[in-house]
Amino acid sequence: MQPPVETREVWLRGPLPDMPPLLQPIAHALMQAQEELHILMQGFPDNLLWERPANVASVGFHLQHLTGVLDRLLTYARTEALSPEQLAALAAEGKPGAPIPTVQELIQQFDMQVNKALTQLRETKEETLTETRGVGRAQLPSTVIGLLTHAAEHTMRHIGQLSVTVRVIPQVRNRRRET
Repeated sequence: MQPPVETREVWLRGPLPDMPPLLQPIAHALMQAQEELHILMQGFPDNLLWERPANVASVGFHLQHLTGVLDRLLTYARTEALSPEQLAALAAEGKPGAPIPTVQELIQQFDMQVNKALTQLRETKEETLTETRGVGRAQLPSTVIGLLTHAAEHTMRHIGQLSVTVRVIPQVRNRRRET
């Protein structure tokens, strides 16, 4: 007996409608990251967002970075330069800012960025996937498929790091209280 579709990982639920076949794995990875993020962050308190156990990146940083990197890589894939707002967001990653965002606000920002990414993937013509794209100020060479693949891979990498940090912070905090 097979498990219900909604309990399977996204890539095992079948093709996404209106998604170019070659971009399905990228869309699946982004959607999987989104689902895992929601599960990981359930009940995570706002007051622990900027804790850095063992001097690793904070949960707040990962949430900001997930959104920011996805935005920047998709911008490069469209052959656009980063806007002043994107550069400001990059400079602010890892800093709470004012007003200090909540866990839910950071999750909502990531959700919006994933939705933008899925829209862009749906609109990407497969014949453009091998076209060269420049990355960053130095315009390092990549391709559309390279940028989109890296966007998914980088997102999942940070979900993994976030998963560990979310689990460690409460334990570190409890140990501090015990001593």
